[in-house]
Amino acid sequence: MNLSNGSGTIDVHIVRSTVDARSIGQILDSEFSLGAIEDCILLRRGFNDVYEVRLANGDRRIARLSALRSRGHANIEFEISLLEHLRAEGTAVAAVHRTRSGKLAADVLAPEGSRPLVLFDYLVGEPPGEDVENVRLTGAELARIHVAARTYDGPASKYTLDADHLISKPLARIQALEHLDPNLRDDFAKAAQTLALGIQGVALTKVVCHGDCHGGNTFISRSAEGQSRAWFFDFDDSGPGYLAYDLAVYLWSRLLQGNLSEPDEKVATMWSAFLAGYRSVADIAEPDLDAIYTFVAVRQLWLLGEYAGHATYVGTHNLPGNWFRTMYELLARWQAHPSTSQRSV
Repeated sequence: MNLSNGSGTIDVHIVRSTVDARSIGQILDSEFSLGAIEDCILLRRGFNDVYEVRLANGDRRIARLSALRSRGHANIEFEISLLEHLRAEGTAVAAVHRTRSGKLAADVLAPEGSRPLVLFDYLVGEPPGEDVENVRLTGAELARIHVAARTYDGPASKYTLDADHLISKPLARIQALEHLDPNLRDDFAKAAQTLALGIQGVALTKVVCHGDCHGGNTFISRSAEGQSRAWFFDFDDSGPGYLAYDLAVYLWSRLLQGNLSEPDEKVATMWSAFLAGYRSVADIAEPDLDAIYTFVAVRQLWLLGEYAGHATYVGTHNLPGNWFRTMYELLARWQAHPSTSQRSV
């Protein structure tokens, strides 16, 4: 975008825009076979922008406008093809709607460049929360997703959830934050090195990961016959990776919520239910279980790297050094867990 002033023309770079919900509704009406749209509202501006679409017939849809994240462009071709495969295999994942012309997404020409707009079914239900049976259902459905994805043979993922993606690149984004104390940046570097060594050369199971199974991307829904099931959505971070990582994300979320070094009685109960649900469908090998706390710490590093990558549009004042220090100290406590320490020797 060019901006003219008294001194000439300046090339202005837009980092992240917010597209008005009314415009999203117009694009959806033009690109997708939806029927009459009654309203479109912005639900959340996060890693991506999520909109609720209300149709005149009472139905609802969810539209997601992908943002250019630190990792690079959205993984649309893989994500949507994977979802279509998983649906065909009978797993409980949100259905995706292609455009009138059969494309996976509509292109929205935002100021910062083209952004893909994807349309999904609206899932009805509530997150699993702290209900033990709901948590068990979540673990079981994650296992079904992993099993069903074994036969996926569609477009390859742009991203592999390996040590480079989960550790090295997030560390580089953290290190680029010049307002962080140099000692803290050194602490992160040492932690990253230890975590990478902890998974190097270990025979860990590989799966197609959901990538973000923290409980908030799952709704528990009850069928007309009274059967409850966990429905998964938001596969934006999916890709081939470690089973231990996909499992650890759930434990990480519960520990983070309670600022816990290790599970208290309530979290231990939920974690046991999650694992029991998973094992009711698929096995978990001992090396994968042994690696859980390593990947709890890895997940923390990954997330902090994601936030560090937002500095260009949220500003460094919204990423204060004392917050990074607090989050690092929690990471260090998980890294010091006996199972992690033993693996790092």
